[in-house]
Order: sequence, then C-alpha cells, then structure tokens
Amino acid sequence: MNATPQRWAVLRLGTTQTLAWASSYYLPAMLAEPMARDLGITPSTVFAAFSVALIVSALLGPLAGHAIDRHGGRPVLLTTNALFAAGLAALALAQGAAGLFAAWVLIGVAMGSGLYEAAFATLVRLYGQGARGAITGITLLAGFASTVGWPLSAWMEGAYGWRGACLGWAALHLLLGMPLNGWLPRAPATPCGSAATDRGSAHAPAAQPPRPRRAAVLLSLVFAVTWFTSTAMAAHLPRLLQASGMPLHAAVAMAALVGPAQVAARLLEFGLLRRMHPLASARLASLAHPFGAAVLLTVGNPAGALFTVLHGAGNGILTIAKGTLPLVLFGPMGYGVRQGLLMVPARIAQAFAPLLFGLLLDATGTAAVVLTAALGLAAALALWVLRPAPEDPGAQPQAPSAPEKP
Repeated sequence: MNATPQRWAVLRLGTTQTLAWASSYYLPAMLAEPMARDLGITPSTVFAAFSVALIVSALLGPLAGHAIDRHGGRPVLLTTNALFAAGLAALALAQGAAGLFAAWVLIGVAMGSGLYEAAFATLVRLYGQGARGAITGITLLAGFASTVGWPLSAWMEGAYGWRGACLGWAALHLLLGMPLNGWLPRAPATPCGSAATDRGSAHAPAAQPPRPRRAAVLLSLVFAVTWFTSTAMAAHLPRLLQASGMPLHAAVAMAALVGPAQVAARLLEFGLLRRMHPLASARLASLAHPFGAAVLLTVGNPAGALFTVLHGAGNGILTIAKGTLPLVLFGPMGYGVRQGLLMVPARIAQAFAPLLFGLLLDATGTAAVVLTAALGLAAALALWVLRPAPEDPGAQPQAPSAPEKP
C-alpha cells in the first residue's frame, strides 16, 4: 500500500479532530464563566449541560460506529461537522438554561459521532490491521487541541464575546472541517481485513474466533477508569497541585506540562514502543499515574512536575490504546460498533468525573488522588489479565487493499 494517501488521511483527520475537540470538550474551560454571567446562571449549570452532552455522546457512539462500519467515515464525519456547526450556533443564540441545555444536547450528538472513536473507526475501515500507525498519527496532531483551542477561544471571546466565539467555531466547522473530511478517501466496498477481502488468497489468515465477552468487559473497564482519571485531571489538576502546597501561578505552569508530555509519549509510542504489542505499552502507561500519585503524596509539591509529566505521558499512550487495543484483540470486522459499545461506560464515567473528583478534592485535599491512583492500578490489573489474540502460524501478513481516492 502506498503510504502517501494514508499520511494525507492522517493529516486531514488529525486537523479535523483538533477542531472537534477544541470546539466541544475544551470549550467550557474558557467560556463557562462568561456564558453563566450573560445567561444569569451559575458556571456549574454550564458544566451540567456539558455533562449531559457527554452522556448523549455515549449513547450515540455505537450507532455512529455501525454507520462507519457500513458506509465508511467520510459521510458520517461530514454530517458531524454540520451538527457541530448547528449546535454551536444554537449555543450562541441561547437565552437561558433551556436553550443552553438544548444546544449542548445537539453538540453531544456531534461528539458521539465525531471524536476519536469515529476517527479510529474511519481509519480501521480504510486500512484494516494497518491502521495502528495512523491512529497514533491523529492522536499526535489532536494532542494539541487544548494548546490551540484554549487560546483561540479566549481570543475570540475577548474580541467578540462568548457568542461570537461559538459562531467562530461553527464557521470553522463549515469552512475548514467539512472540506477536509470531504477530501478523505472513500471507503472500499469491502472492509480491509474482512473475510471477503481475504477470500481467494492462498495465504489468507484464518478468521479470528470471537473473543470472550470477558475481554470486552475488561477493556471497557480499562477505558472507563482511565477516562475518569483523564477528565478529572483536565478539570482539577491546577487545584490538586495547589492543594499540595503549590502557589497558583506555579500550579498553572505545572499543569501546562500535560500537553507536551502527552505528545512526547505519543512520539515514543510511534517510534520505540511501536515494536511492542499495544497491550505491553498500555500496561506500562496505566502505571504512570499511580506511580506519580504515590510520589506526590509522599514528597508533596516538589514532586508536582514529575506527577504532571507522568500523568500526561500515561494518558497520551492510553489514548492511542483506546484505538489500537480493540483492533488487535478483536480484529477490524465490526470495529466501529464494537468501539462505540466499549466506550459507553467511559463516556458516562467522563461525564461525572469533574463533579465527583471536585467534591472529593474539596473534602480531602491532595488525598483525593488516592482514588485516581487506585483506578489506575485497577486498569493495570485488567490489562495484565488480558491476553493477545492467538496468531495463526500459517498466516502471512497481508497489506490491505488501497481505498479509492477522493
């Protein structure tokens, strides 16, 4: 397979994923307070509406995955851009709590069919088992979503108000996101790696037997607890570092290390760790947050930078694992709907993480990190119990068929 079309697909998807994350997941951090002031509600109400959006996205994920399995990612992602634009425009026009919640429900529909799971399913539909490197590539690019999104939201809010910022993001979905997703390759008529694709080949690998339900349960547990921790840290890391005795300006500076640590770890996964089985790298990554938490609890604020870097690095690799582990454990057939189902508990855990961890942080201070450390150890144990799918000794590796050009 010519690698150049795949690189272009990764570049396009990585850019549209950066846009999708920046205009949804990372939007409330910059706009919740001005929204609340203008609408006469509390910031917690804005975050409650955001939590509703995450729950909606969890419920719709399997449907979006099924659509990608059948039709490929291009039509689904194009529709998603239109939904994001409509939801953000509705948010800009909201006049009270009811309008706010309705707009976030619409954005939640877009999130359910337009974030990482949809992008991963799109790549697997195009490239089959050869999608691992491509999945890493889009997470590398979209790892800068907060780096790009937060300053751009803040600039648009300062120049045009929060309503203008929402309209600006909506325009970017129509003017940038839709053309880029429209230029993605068409999905092949037969999914890469399917039995139909392999039929007629003397060296076609035997179809993998269905993996036990136990493996799916363990994997959904891993995703749920790691996304809980990731979202809790995204919402409360500066406050957690302050609770350890760090002044505000230092806590904010330390928290900013998460993004570079994530990207650095993804580069490591793309290079050195690429030769390892995804389960092995995921097991190592799941221990990073618990180890950092133990050091933070033992040493206090001098270990803040180490804790932040370890958390960011572990989270960066685990984000890739959310795409690659279902592929290597279950194969490419039905990947989209399976990925959507596996992520339902994760999205629900994500929805409640800011509230629950915030309450625990208020009550216990730095000791709140014991909860996320315990969840990390539970994920590590679950990953240790998981075993790779058995390989067919007579199978010859096969390049997936090239998708049609756009």
